Amino acid sequence: MSLELLGRVHKELSITGGAFYEAILAISERVNRKVQIIRLHWHASTLLQRMEHLTGEVGQQIVDQVSRRFLARNQPDSTLSMLDATLTQATVRVHELKQLLVQVDAQIRELKLEAIHDDLLRLQRDLSLRSAGIERLSITRGAAAVGQSISAMPRSSSVHIAAILRGPFLLAPAEELVFRSDDIVVLIGIQSDLDQFITWFTSRPLKTPTTKSA
Repeated sequence: MSLELLGRVHKELSITGGAFYEAILAISERVNRKVQIIRLHWHASTLLQRMEHLTGEVGQQIVDQVSRRFLARNQPDSTLSMLDATLTQATVRVHELKQLLVQVDAQIRELKLEAIHDDLLRLQRDLSLRSAGIERLSITRGAAAVGQSISAMPRSSSVHIAAILRGPFLLAPAEELVFRSDDIVVLIGIQSDLDQFITWFTSRPLKTPTTKSA
């Protein structure tokens, strides 16, 4: 076996080993992220339970203090001040728990966004290996698609609508749905076919020149 062949084998093994190591790292990162999300959900659930327990305790204390006031009418009345102190302490504690809950919710959202980003990167890589792609198109004013239904779309066996976003709403891609300007359309399909759809959604139709009669 020549030194050149040995060098090529070593190079191939190094590349394969590096790719395997990167795959293991990616898997461990995804698992670790999911574990963190589960822990944060458990923490948020614990905070909610503590808030419920706290409000229940406060309610019971108020009932007890009001009952004692009616049973001991001839004794000095300190019930109102005790109620005020109880409510103040409970309000402060509930506010602290709510702040913690907001922080936990923000951490959960951040981890989920990271997971979605990784999923989209893997999807894009899988599509590119098959000469396909995904396009997010915002329909411009005056584009050929404006006022047209999905059934009027240029036909292609490979291109499909994955989602239509209109303001805060996610619309089902029904055949009778009519496109509006500023709609966001997500397409998936063969990249060469997708390129033909970009013009239909984002460019103004060409005006046919009129001929003057003699």
